[in-house]
Amino acid sequence: MKKLYALRGACQCENTEDDIRRQISLLYNELLSENNLGESEIVSVIFSVTGDLNAINPCSALRKSGRAGELALFSTLEPDCKNSVERITRVIIHCYLDEGAKAKHVYRNGAEVLRPDRAVKNE
Repeated sequence: MKKLYALRGACQCENTEDDIRRQISLLYNELLSENNLGESEIVSVIFSVTGDLNAINPCSALRKSGRAGELALFSTLEPDCKNSVERITRVIIHCYLDEGAKAKHVYRNGAEVLRPDRAVKNE
């Protein structure tokens, strides 16, 4: 039996289209791989970005990577808070996994500081 889960992740990016596309693709692929997840099991993907990342929308970056063609994608701006980590893209993927599965979250490329307790792979 399947159950609805929310997978979380984040990455730090340089404010260039190439790096945002690369980091978003790596983050997305790692979340799917770590959770043995296919795109057909995904309900929606929501991104948030800090205000200093404006070279490309993360939804566009993911689609340009050839992924998530039919998925519901949404992006929003993070609140501008004091002492926030800069150049961060966060993601939440709503998906169906086997009931009892242990969701694995991915924080990478400098975003591990946000949730070191949840980071799967630290680079």
